[in-house]
Amino acid sequence: MEKVDVAVIGAGLAGLSCAYTLAKAGLDVLVVERGDYPGSKNVTGGRLYMNPVRQYLPEIWDEAPFERHVTNELLTMLSEDSSLTLTLRSDIYNRPPYHSHTLVRPTFDRWLAEKASAAGAAIVSKYKVEQLLREEGKVVGIRAEGEDIGANVVVAADGAMSFVAKEAGLRPKHDPEHFAVGVKETVELSGKTIEDRFHLHGDEGAAQLYFGSVTKGMTGGGFLYTNRESVSIGIVIGIGPLMANPQQLEAYQLMEEFKARPEVSALIEGGETVEYSAHAIPEGGIRAVPTLHSDGILLVGDAAGFALNMGIIVRGMDLAIASGVMAAETVKAAKKRENYSAASLAEYEKMLDNSFVMKDLHTFRDIWKVLNNPRLFEKYPQVISAMLTDLMFIGPDPKHKLSSTAMRHFRKHFLRLSTLKDALDLLKI
Repeated sequence: MEKVDVAVIGAGLAGLSCAYTLAKAGLDVLVVERGDYPGSKNVTGGRLYMNPVRQYLPEIWDEAPFERHVTNELLTMLSEDSSLTLTLRSDIYNRPPYHSHTLVRPTFDRWLAEKASAAGAAIVSKYKVEQLLREEGKVVGIRAEGEDIGANVVVAADGAMSFVAKEAGLRPKHDPEHFAVGVKETVELSGKTIEDRFHLHGDEGAAQLYFGSVTKGMTGGGFLYTNRESVSIGIVIGIGPLMANPQQLEAYQLMEEFKARPEVSALIEGGETVEYSAHAIPEGGIRAVPTLHSDGILLVGDAAGFALNMGIIVRGMDLAIASGVMAAETVKAAKKRENYSAASLAEYEKMLDNSFVMKDLHTFRDIWKVLNNPRLFEKYPQVISAMLTDLMFIGPDPKHKLSSTAMRHFRKHFLRLSTLKDALDLLKI
């Protein structure tokens, strides 16, 4: 049986960051990817926050194929018949080294795969892992396409629904409340059109998040990120609420309604949709993180539940890269000891606990309570939009004082125990 030091399952950011780090250190690394090529099955349209990960792979960032550095942050609240957008443009975001970049994952993942390959990792696409190999309860390799491959350590980087984590006994049965489904399109537009519509110059970029009526009261929201010659646009809906919704709405229906909104359609008008895809996203936060290691195996990235929806910020790629590198450092130390037991690999969790990954997940451990509040998506957008419309509307009759108009809406809609409870929940984050 062929044997390698490490078998990495999945050629996403976590798996490739791990493989690159290990291969640079001279370890024999095999990466298996069931897609046609690294990144072919990844449909993320989004951004990478640089400051958390700059320390982990410092030598590669200057040549990474980023799209645009984000200078404009937009948050849009949608009611059924109106919207409110807050726009932040800051010079802080426009100074190198840049705070965050948008990227196209098929392009970015292929580039990172090339870096790992050049460092010495073997990357095999169209290769589906069928099961883990065990000896005396320990993971000792993988079976893929009928072939057994031994490994001192298996790194599971096979995504949010990771069957490897489940087979290894590290994750219980999936809870729909811990996942969301993301539906995304890539819409091609000229760079000039993007810059004009989003008030950008050169390589500047915009990131826009939407919440409110777009999800019909269910947990989730919409997003739009500008690339060089395209925009990534989509929605994310909690799988639990989607399964329970009495209207039996489907994610694709919500996506079409979202794109048809005048606030959105004007931004993508004239563009050509060149990609349409959907996938599962971990949304459970710290409460859904499984056991991360055992004898001969580590979990990284989405397979470890490392994603963080902070309401106005959505993160995952920075956590994936950092966890991949920390897993690699753990394996390097284990190889020096020639000890790949659970006790030896426990160093991985210690490193995570001391990093931004687990610290941020703990800090925002209560965010799910806020985001699972239907009033956030139904009542408040409608009430705030109605109040602002009333304040700014000029009718045939004399105009009331602005303060009395605002107080009338406030007394009617916000002097309630439910509103006080929601405010207290917000203080927890």
